[in-house]
Amino acid sequence: MSNHAKTALVTGASAGIGATFCAQLAERGYDLVVVARSTDRLEALKTDLEARHGVSVEVVTADLTDPLDVQKVAWRLSEPQRPVDLLVNNAGYGLKKRFLQNDVQDEIASLDILVRTVMVLSHSAALAMKERGHGAIVNVSSVASFMASGTYSAAKSYVTVFSESLAGELVGTGVTVTALCPGFTHTEFHERAGINHKGSPEFLWLQADRLVRDCLADVDKGKVISVPGLQYKVITTALRTVPRPLVRRGRLASAHRPQK
Repeated sequence: MSNHAKTALVTGASAGIGATFCAQLAERGYDLVVVARSTDRLEALKTDLEARHGVSVEVVTADLTDPLDVQKVAWRLSEPQRPVDLLVNNAGYGLKKRFLQNDVQDEIASLDILVRTVMVLSHSAALAMKERGHGAIVNVSSVASFMASGTYSAAKSYVTVFSESLAGELVGTGVTVTALCPGFTHTEFHERAGINHKGSPEFLWLQADRLVRDCLADVDKGKVISVPGLQYKVITTALRTVPRPLVRRGRLASAHRPQK
């Protein structure tokens, strides 16, 4: 991935892992298209990144549970005169309660942003990038995608397998797809979701700066699955080899939600 005159679009850009992606991509010299619901936070991010790195930052306010807003972002990704070279599908959130305790409309909204949005934006970006013969897509998934724990885990399983499938479809086109599968990460994600994991061992926690740096290194290498942290490499290797009944009885899954 050359740094020269490239543009990255990041969803969920105003905080957490998304904001960290923006900062590190700006350091690499990327112009940015930042997408989130809060215009104020995006404008503050724009001011900061442009002042510190001399890059151009375009603000796109969008609620990615709204199909019309998703289409607005998809159109931006497909613009031939303003090409996007790297898409980071990072937007998302977790639900505090179990599936049967949640209102089904809340579950549908969560599924829309975790699955439908990733699919629609990946489709638009991949078509445009394939036409140009280069580009990269990062879909932020989760260690939970290897588990069996509620609809968050199921949605992230889709993201991981979808990313692998799309990566295979794009072999030889110059376009790569990487599924980023983090575990606990120090951000505001859990607080916003109302999830309390204060008792989790410190060794399970990742730093967002290192996580994103390692992910971008994997993208540079064309790696399809990026699992940051030795501890999670061990965990995901185990999860892919143990019998599924043990996975279903596991209690780690609720912990492994990416912090966005």
